[in-house]
Amino acid sequence: MPSPRSKPPLPRWQGSPELERGTRLAIDVGSVRVGVARSDPDGILAVPEVTLARDSLTMQRIGALVEEHSAAIVYVGLPLGLDGQVGTAGALAEEFAAALARSIAVPVHLVDERLSTVSAQRSLQAAGKSTRESRAYVDQAAAVVILDAALARERADGTRAGRAVTV
Repeated sequence: MPSPRSKPPLPRWQGSPELERGTRLAIDVGSVRVGVARSDPDGILAVPEVTLARDSLTMQRIGALVEEHSAAIVYVGLPLGLDGQVGTAGALAEEFAAALARSIAVPVHLVDERLSTVSAQRSLQAAGKSTRESRAYVDQAAAVVILDAALARERADGTRAGRAVTV
């Protein structure tokens, strides 16, 4: 019998048939740069991957990362306003996600990324990086924040985070 102070064991997450094993990628879309983060194949840990220039080769580079890591899904951050509405930046992210979904063979989901860049900048500053030093990494760090939130959702209820992009 457990002691009164011990907590009951948490139920083990059994996953879902929809959530096959595979690396997950997350994208933080900016007007100049695109940050990419990835998970391990079991979807437990999110790590920074790369910052890409936003240009005519961006989709091709992301496609190569999907293939290289055998990604099961790509999460794209959707910057919503604090009121939850899609503004100009959100509309641009939706367009990017739709173009990405047309160019790769794995599902693409849009996930709420409110304040992910702010959170990433604070983390980098706490690590001793100046704003100037962190420019190259902030997009990757924001992608990690987006992916962490998506992975937490997957673990919480066994479903994919966000909204599927259909093309």
